[in-house]
Amino acid sequence: MKQAYLPEDQVVRRALDALMKSLGPVETARFLNLPRQRRIESVRRHRQWQAQLDQTQFFNQVFGVRKS
Repeated sequence: MKQAYLPEDQVVRRALDALMKSLGPVETARFLNLPRQRRIESVRRHRQWQAQLDQTQFFNQVFGVRKS
């Protein structure tokens, strides 16, 4: 089965039509104007994750608890 992609303008038009039908004009405008979260740069995000990481617990989850 071959999947055909819609042209970008049709995708935008259909999405706007769906929003308008579901939310109405005021809530559609409100939704489209919601502030977008800023993406944290990936290295900084990874360092934040590592800073909160319990290494022993993480290794046990990934590799299983070692049996002596």
